[in-house]
Amino acid sequence: MSTTTIRLPEELKAQIARLAERSGMTTHAFILDALAERVADDERRHEFHEVAQGRYAEIVASGETIPWSEMCAYLEARIAGREASRPKARRLGG
Repeated sequence: MSTTTIRLPEELKAQIARLAERSGMTTHAFILDALAERVADDERRHEFHEVAQGRYAEIVASGETIPWSEMCAYLEARIAGREASRPKARRLGG
């Protein structure tokens, strides 16, 4: 483990201390937990965007998609436990 020094505004430092105490944690543990949570959030956001970009590239390459209104109706039927035919992909704008 390495050491990193950060300079906190006094008000933020006091807020962290209060919240850490309320949570039954040390200030150090609270800060580590907050940083780990932020890193995990940013990783998930990055992965989400990569998947979305890949899927959009597939749509552009194939030229086919399913209109949201049809997909939404299909998903709502499935959630309600009703039989539903899976919508067919078709040319963009078609």
